[in-house]
Amino acid sequence: MSEVLQSLITIVAQAASESIESTTTLVQEATNSAAPVLTEMAGITQEQPGMLEFIAQSDMVGKALFVILVLMSLTSWYLIFVKSITNWRIGRRSERFLQQFWAASSLEQVENEIATHGANEPFSHLASHAIHARNHHEKYGAVRLEEKGSTNAFVTRTIRKVIDEETAKLENGLAVLASIGSTAPFVGLFGTVWGVYHALIGIGLSDGVSISRIAGPVGEALVMTGLGLAVAIPAVLAYNAFVRTNRVYLARLDAFAHDLFTFLTTGQQVSSKRPATRAAQA
Repeated sequence: MSEVLQSLITIVAQAASESIESTTTLVQEATNSAAPVLTEMAGITQEQPGMLEFIAQSDMVGKALFVILVLMSLTSWYLIFVKSITNWRIGRRSERFLQQFWAASSLEQVENEIATHGANEPFSHLASHAIHARNHHEKYGAVRLEEKGSTNAFVTRTIRKVIDEETAKLENGLAVLASIGSTAPFVGLFGTVWGVYHALIGIGLSDGVSISRIAGPVGEALVMTGLGLAVAIPAVLAYNAFVRTNRVYLARLDAFAHDLFTFLTTGQQVSSKRPATRAAQA
């Protein structure tokens, strides 16, 4: 009985050994046959063209459109950074001046503060011109044609003129951002149409459809589409953000102008020594 069992074990062991050897042989053969395919795929992966390669093989029109989109992007990001820093500085200086203005004991003290530190933001600029207009008109009267009318009318015109000047300064560059945001997608679309046109020309001139012949123009078209969107989206978002910030800031400036005009013409303060921070409706 033991001899029969031992024989069975021996037979099973031999069969398992033969199975393992055959499996190993099959794996080696599969590996050897797949090696050239894997090598070719690796070479294709390493040789995948980049965005600049698609642009480099385009014609002068495609290169010109690419340069235009790059210049648009650089201009928009320059305006975004410069205006963001400028608005932040103006906001801090305005808060500091408003605290000093409503804490001052007289207009003479405000004039001294402006003369010492300068009118380097819209609120101090407005206060300086309004105070000077009131003092000048009361002292000399209507010497020139632009000074005709009462003191209140002259101060009102001066305040409105300063607000218009500050509005123009705050809106400086917004027209460029709006133009870039609205035209960049169409510039990219023109590049897309141009690339598809070249792809169709390549298909028409060849006997059959070849991937290598149409890959370049189609890749150029897709790059132009993506680049146009990449230029337009930041410009549009920044434009909307700056417009809202300017609207809120100008509403505060207009509220301060109203309080300042009332104080200059009546000698009474319309609010209990508080900065003019009326909330603007977004």
